[in-house]
Amino acid sequence: MTAPLAVDIDGTLSRADRSIDSRVMDVLREWDAPVVIATGKALPYPIALCQFVGVEERVIAENGGVAYVDDELFYFGDRAAADEVAREFEARGHDLGWGDSDLVNRWRETELAVSRERPLDVLTELAEDAGLGVVDTGFAYHVKSDGMSKGAALSTVAAELDFEPEEFVAVGDSANDVELFEAAGQSFAVANADDAAKAAADTVVEASHADGFLAAVERATD
Repeated sequence: MTAPLAVDIDGTLSRADRSIDSRVMDVLREWDAPVVIATGKALPYPIALCQFVGVEERVIAENGGVAYVDDELFYFGDRAAADEVAREFEARGHDLGWGDSDLVNRWRETELAVSRERPLDVLTELAEDAGLGVVDTGFAYHVKSDGMSKGAALSTVAAELDFEPEEFVAVGDSANDVELFEAAGQSFAVANADDAAKAAADTVVEASHADGFLAAVERATD
């Protein structure tokens, strides 16, 4: 029996330039169990990916801040506190780093993403003052509620799908996948993963990015 799958997007289903590798689409579409896209991106991005791939819209977004499954939304974060951090950060002379339109945060509902070119020490200080934490995903600094994670959200999503989190296979590449790996029964980090993800994973595959994902799911189905 094929295990349900929870998989990250950036660095895991993508090439090194962050474009989606087309080879992963048929793998996801043909997976003979529920597929959950678990990402740090805002909700519209993984929903769109599910639609374009042709799989059910089962999503954990914003590093576990929001989940969507069976036409129901679940929220786990505090965007008001994150917005206050953004205001204080800007008051200290720093913008978020995404330009005026800020498509990174425009649809974000439970947390805040800040460019990694901005000062982490200032951001961390302000987040801690607001009772929040900061996670570095390798793509952005995310200001989020403590206890909010992909792994915690997986418990809710799994229950809605009549599975236990331990029945899932998880594949990812970043510090924001650590709790996901801890919740899942079997976890794989791709070779380009950061040290935290590699340490938390059951297996680190030799291939990077989408090649690593393909290698991981092949191992998981052996």
